[in-house]
Amino acid sequence: MRSEHFDVLIIGGGVTGAGAALDAASRGLRVALVEARDYAAGTSSRSSKLIHGGLRYLEQFEFGLVHEALTERGLMCDRLAPHLVKPLPFLAPLYSHFQRAYFGMGLAAYDTLQTAFNRGGALPRHRHLSKKGTRRQFPGLAPSKLKGAIRYYDAQTDDARYVVNLARTAASYGAAVATSTRVVGLNRDARQVTGARVADLETGQEFDISATTVIAATGVWSNDLTGMLGSKVGLRVRASKGVHLVVRRSAIAGDTAIILRTPSSVLFILPWGGHWIIGTTDTDWALDRAHPAASAIDVAYLLELANKALERPLSLDDVEGVYAGLRPLLSGEDEDTSQLSREHAVVEPMLGLLLVAGGKFTTYRIMAKDAVDRAARRLHGVPKSRTADVPLLGADGYQAAWRDRSEIAARAGLSTGVIEHLLGRYGTMTFDLLRMMRDQPDLKLPVEGAPEYLAAEIVHAVRAEGALHADDVLTRRTRISVETPHRGENSVEHVVSLMAGELGWTEDDKQREISHYLARVAAERDSQRQPDDATADAARLGAEDVRGKSMSGKSGRALSN
Repeated sequence: MRSEHFDVLIIGGGVTGAGAALDAASRGLRVALVEARDYAAGTSSRSSKLIHGGLRYLEQFEFGLVHEALTERGLMCDRLAPHLVKPLPFLAPLYSHFQRAYFGMGLAAYDTLQTAFNRGGALPRHRHLSKKGTRRQFPGLAPSKLKGAIRYYDAQTDDARYVVNLARTAASYGAAVATSTRVVGLNRDARQVTGARVADLETGQEFDISATTVIAATGVWSNDLTGMLGSKVGLRVRASKGVHLVVRRSAIAGDTAIILRTPSSVLFILPWGGHWIIGTTDTDWALDRAHPAASAIDVAYLLELANKALERPLSLDDVEGVYAGLRPLLSGEDEDTSQLSREHAVVEPMLGLLLVAGGKFTTYRIMAKDAVDRAARRLHGVPKSRTADVPLLGADGYQAAWRDRSEIAARAGLSTGVIEHLLGRYGTMTFDLLRMMRDQPDLKLPVEGAPEYLAAEIVHAVRAEGALHADDVLTRRTRISVETPHRGENSVEHVVSLMAGELGWTEDDKQREISHYLARVAAERDSQRQPDDATADAARLGAEDVRGKSMSGKSGRALSN
């Protein structure tokens, strides 16, 4: 990055930035991507984990947006990432005959839009269920006033894993990608942006990156980029806070996802391995954007909404984890955040600088394509986007590996369940982890305090996926921070010991990592006891960010191809 000139420099390592890096690199462009923290550290690791068409957008008559998202959903399930994106059955409970007719018409339109001119695979069509059939599929629903349900399909993914795979796939096409690399200024030649000044947060060094075009895919930080230029022209982005609860699986009797209408939006109750995810809120947020905080009122609100539909009420004792993220919404003057459009926009406030924002996780590929198409105007002979036909790493051969999972398990000396877990997270890159475990048998051991994950996954996160800190591993490469009642406190020492051997950490470095992580967990717990956003934000900010603190070990940030 210090010596090369790039066709495109991308700022932001979320799903849109990583998607743009893959789009540009797969067209043969010279690409660099920088991220101030970690891949998917912001919005892209804190979603509802859904790949969906946006059923509620039909009510806003945004048929084009829904069709676009359903097409992308089909591509991801069928071709691009079948190892990471899986069909998920939903029930929409019905409490009146009017709802059956109204929702039925909407889901009929949903099914039609998913098949019209669709390049991806189509999921099963919706079907109506009686009250008895509904209770058979989801015994945990309260029978009072329940008239039945409509069953339909969307899809689910681990959003952070998807983004890391995107970045790795971009690297395999030659993109230079780096985390802990913060943009501190934009470089200009007269009225043209020519690159960026960045700070390496692991070493404290600053250097310049030269590029013909800079694409800022910075989400809720979009306004900051134009601020660096002193420009008032750009995208107006508002942040909407979405809070999710992670609840133990045994607390709710059911196997499918549930979608419920709320006074302002919808509520999802989603199966997630040995857990449920319940979300989300949708409230304006103007406080710290790096670490949005969930308050006690957010948690109580979600429990109250869920309990209206469940036979057995949930309590705080059932909650294993809480996470909050910020949606970047294209802003109008006075709109409520739940009404703001999820469409995206690409603008060029200054020659050589593009901003892309809005949209949603499901349509990241379209956003990335549009941004790179705009950048390509300044270059010559750039081919069209290929990403509709570029599978992510781990996708090729996945179906055959899944078919043969029992044989793979027998050869590796592991249970079929472990192989299913690995294939669902790494696809055919699972064989890389199996080779590691063959060479280092102790990597077959489970992570302390989180037996569903293996030690090999921690080491792989450092060697191949750019993890630099304990938080990267416990919060994004795995989900230990929200899937365990101890929120990773019982796992952090084991994780740090595994990472230390790869990154050359000293004992002081290890203790610093552990202390930072424990302080973060304590601050999050404290924030979730606070009565409102302001006090929750203040409590969360009580733990400083580990990035920017000098480490004595090697950087180790490179992604493996």
